[in-house]
Amino acid sequence: MSFQQGLSGLNVSAKNLDVIGNNIANVSTIGFKSSQALFSDVYASSITGSTALSVGIGSKLTSVAQLFTQGNTTVTNNPLDLAISGNGFFMVQGTDGSQAFTRNGQFRLDSDGFIVNASDQRLMGFSVDALTGTVSGNLTSLQIAPTGVAQATTESALTLNLDAEATDIAAATAIDPNDPDTYTYSTPMTVYDSLGVSHTLSIYFKKSDAAPLTWSMAAYLDGTTSALAATPVTFNADGTLATPAAPVAISAALTNGAATPLAFTLDLDGSTQFGSSSGVNSVIQDGRSAGKFIGLQIDNFGVVSGRYDNGQTLSMAQIPLYTFNNPNGLQPVGDNLWLNSSASGNPTPNNPGSGVAGTVRSGAVEDSNVDLTAELVNLIVAQRTYQANAQTIRAQDQILQTLVNLR
Repeated sequence: MSFQQGLSGLNVSAKNLDVIGNNIANVSTIGFKSSQALFSDVYASSITGSTALSVGIGSKLTSVAQLFTQGNTTVTNNPLDLAISGNGFFMVQGTDGSQAFTRNGQFRLDSDGFIVNASDQRLMGFSVDALTGTVSGNLTSLQIAPTGVAQATTESALTLNLDAEATDIAAATAIDPNDPDTYTYSTPMTVYDSLGVSHTLSIYFKKSDAAPLTWSMAAYLDGTTSALAATPVTFNADGTLATPAAPVAISAALTNGAATPLAFTLDLDGSTQFGSSSGVNSVIQDGRSAGKFIGLQIDNFGVVSGRYDNGQTLSMAQIPLYTFNNPNGLQPVGDNLWLNSSASGNPTPNNPGSGVAGTVRSGAVEDSNVDLTAELVNLIVAQRTYQANAQTIRAQDQILQTLVNLR
């Protein structure tokens, strides 16, 4: 029987050495979780059951348990490197549609703009409407748009000063954008249509010869298309704006295929009439062209935002973190991946920052949680255990040899 005991001891000691060696081999693997060999004793069973004189027949490997403790965080300054602080997992999907879970947050962009890992599996998440910021409920592979979303101008504001000492122009003279003698001052501003095409809105002001605090304003799009008929602009005796008290409506027909008319509001609030040269203090409008992608950022709540050369920062996606009732029930399949099983339970999506899922840190990765010092000590103990089991077999062999030599 001692041969069986020693042999089982050698087997489990070898398995223990395998587990320790695997931990040491992955001490630098990002997102790796160390494992621990769990053993149990073995007794022979009989119909009458065990007695006080029962002697065990060795040991066996019960399971290899993974230790899902938090690893240290290393800063990389790569915005697509993601570290989880908490119990969550990322979901990735292969080209065959199979899904797996990982703690390794080393991601990159492929040629199509998808966020992928080193095995070209795509990071899964929820899309976000670029204009409204609304998160959809549909799980999809995350893709960064190569161009920003064009946005037509809907609101604009112009703050300027009109010279109180400007020369009056006859009231009967209509503003003609092609005749500088028909207006006192003009200023351009850039606006955008629904295709993101820029247009120049020229705004003209003519001082009244009858009322020194009254001006006439008109606007033309691209120099020829009327966008605002003559509209009075009046000031108070202290130079502050009196009318229009509300934003005026600008509307111009387009022929380039964009939504027509191009309609938006122009707010003159804050404009003045003082005895100094006419000039613009500020111009604001909310339209944008379709800019080119120049970078991205991911916040602690998993919201992915793209930055574009037109000044836009658009929220595009949210990365969920998945939790399991029993993480130890996950099935490791290599490449820093786990599959859910009946033992782990189904994955539960969580928004980063809520519950026990944890938060996401961009520009950092989670190191392996292997304690190298502890593993080296465990290695010494496992080696000594292996040697001791070998000694029990040697001792039994010597006893058997003594019996054989009896005459």
